[in-house]
Amino acid sequence: MLLEIQDLTLLYGRIQALHGISLYVDEGEVVALIGANGAGKTTTMRAISGLRPVASGKIIFAGQDVTKMRADLRVIRGIGQAPEGRGVFPGMSVQENLEMGAYTRRDGAGIRQDLAMVFDLFPRLKERQRQAGGTLSGGEQQMLAVGRAMMTRPKLLLLDEPSMGLAPMLIQQIFEIITRINEQGTTVLLVEQNAQQALSRAHRGYVLETGAIVKEGSGQELLHDPAVKEAYLGVA
Repeated sequence: MLLEIQDLTLLYGRIQALHGISLYVDEGEVVALIGANGAGKTTTMRAISGLRPVASGKIIFAGQDVTKMRADLRVIRGIGQAPEGRGVFPGMSVQENLEMGAYTRRDGAGIRQDLAMVFDLFPRLKERQRQAGGTLSGGEQQMLAVGRAMMTRPKLLLLDEPSMGLAPMLIQQIFEIITRINEQGTTVLLVEQNAQQALSRAHRGYVLETGAIVKEGSGQELLHDPAVKEAYLGVA
């Protein structure tokens, strides 16, 4: 088991955002976390990456309790994240944005190798490597955010709403790349409102409602669950 969350609670002031959630991600899996806006999906991701302190519960990563570990140390341990909203550095070139992903690393040859791997995954970024991040389209910025997270050489890649605001053709492309990243050996935890795409490609999934997990199962089980279809797939 690569990641295990045990009975996690998290507060925003007096508001309890997570109500004792438990989930796990095995090495080599794609796991999808789906739910409506405000369900606690992004909050869960921020807790895992160390951007939000938790009130109680445990986060175990690669056999180590990282619940109180600083965010930058979690990156070094192998947790990489492409955040919601992409967060590219607009004044930096595409290549500089990618190199920022490797800021915790000192292995020059490995960094160059991973840069080549990212350009192989995203040929569009290679074409625009000297272009400022802020001048890219929304789809290209999403590719850049995923590529930058891959430059941390993650054991676990956290993807927060990778398809948000993208045209249908680009959504398909992003999910194909996520599948390819997973096939190359990276474990993926995916938060996504496009439940159809997420569950189609996930080994397993969890449904989050108002800070609590209400369903879990294989991607296919959830994809064909009548309640999930009605709530998240627009199918009655």
